[in-house]
Amino acid sequence: QVQLVESGGGLVQAGGSLRLSCAAPGRTFSSYARGWFRQAPGKKREFVAAINSGGGATYYEDSVKGRFTISRDNGQNTVYLQMNNLKPEDTAVYYCAIGQGPLATMRTLGFWGQGTQVTVSS
Repeated sequence: QVQLVESGGGLVQAGGSLRLSCAAPGRTFSSYARGWFRQAPGKKREFVAAINSGGGATYYEDSVKGRFTISRDNGQNTVYLQMNNLKPEDTAVYYCAIGQGPLATMRTLGFWGQGTQVTVSS
């Protein structure tokens, strides 16, 4: 059983910052791409960002480009999402994922954690 544990969410004012973390206790996914997705109330889960196995390539959804940065620490089996200049429309539950394939069309392995809530007030 794969366990993904997201953390770092919270309530922040528009323009603020948060840093999300996703750990995979006891497992190593250094050869896989990693990604972040989000799901707002009443909406489908959507892609946010992805990073390749070595950390040298990243891909972002257009609305977060220039504001969000994905990174990973393979030694710690952890992936991060630095979110700056947050907007109310970023409000959602954020989930990390393990994936394969080109980053722009990353296919997840279907494992999801409980997510972490990000709420941005205007």
